[in-house]
Amino acid sequence: MNFPADSKYTEDHEWIRLEADGTALVGVTDFAQSELGDIVFIEIETEGEELNAGDIFGTVEAVKTVSDLFLPVKGKILEVNPALADEPELVNNDPYGAGWMIKLEVANPEDINALLDVDQYKNLTGY
Repeated sequence: MNFPADSKYTEDHEWIRLEADGTALVGVTDFAQSELGDIVFIEIETEGEELNAGDIFGTVEAVKTVSDLFLPVKGKILEVNPALADEPELVNNDPYGAGWMIKLEVANPEDINALLDVDQYKNLTGY
């Protein structure tokens, strides 16, 4: 399992990473994609919306299930990863890189500090 130390994590298995320009990237963790199995479709129709932490921002469909995606912190969804429309398997192959899901304008960057760090997330998942 891969859990980058430069990201923060949620108990719902999303990750968030603050970028140099002040925006953040959000996706599902390596643990989440392995539990879901082969991802075949991602539906995110919340671009341009302001959502609260814990709100559903989309769904991910795998061969065996459909799961909701929960926003880690309050913010405005600036962009949905356009590559996922044609290649949802990027989430399986590179969940922290090419498989990012949304770009977020974080309402309060301090909220990110309240999320799980890599060691806390490893404890949660047993890795």
